[in-house]
Amino acid sequence: MIEIRRDAEIHSEEGGWFSARWHFSFDNYRDPKRMGIGPLRVFNDDRLIAGAIWPMHPHRDVEGITYVVEGHFRHEDNVGGGGVLEPGAMQRMTLGSGALHSEQNASETEPMRFLQFWILPDTAGLTPGVEQRQFTKEDFTDRLLPVLGPEGGDVVKVHQDAGAYLARLNPTVSVEHEVADGRGGYLYVIGGSATVNDEQVASGDAAVFTGPEEVKVNAEDVTELILVDVPLDFEPVGVWAGR
Repeated sequence: MIEIRRDAEIHSEEGGWFSARWHFSFDNYRDPKRMGIGPLRVFNDDRLIAGAIWPMHPHRDVEGITYVVEGHFRHEDNVGGGGVLEPGAMQRMTLGSGALHSEQNASETEPMRFLQFWILPDTAGLTPGVEQRQFTKEDFTDRLLPVLGPEGGDVVKVHQDAGAYLARLNPTVSVEHEVADGRGGYLYVIGGSATVNDEQVASGDAAVFTGPEEVKVNAEDVTELILVDVPLDFEPVGVWAGR
């Protein structure tokens, strides 16, 4: 099953120094029909003006995943991470038993854009930590590249049976992904235009999949996308248990 979500339908938030699209209920935005997909509970497309700093703030029992779309993303935390990431970078911060972090635009002259999504872990109270990898656009040009998964190794490790894939497709190039029975998928068009299972999509649109489903994307323009694949049946742990 597939559901297309249009850009105009997704919650928009403006804060002066930041602008964002919140795909699921988050902070002061609440929609009982948009609480996430399985352990995928937050999916935000954030933009910071030049020099902007999201102040240090706490979370726990969350795998915070960041993908840098444009600009220079600077990360700070209280567990020994930090540094500047360039477009194509994928970062996981395990907030586990509790940690502080800050998202910042490292440029004083250019805006910055990043995606951040939360995946609830399979274990409560994990030791906080950070893992990040710098991928390039060439790494995922004309292919669906695995960048996040429970196995680690060539991908950033996440403490959940979940995965994420990146693609930058030239016009007429197609990629496919199978969402298995009992799993769900969330595909987001970062930029460009394409068809997803013959449905027309463009920048800012998203598609929700319930398996079993064969997902086929055919690019009509240069198109960048991310696809997250998660289990639908899972038990929240830690601070999320019982919510």
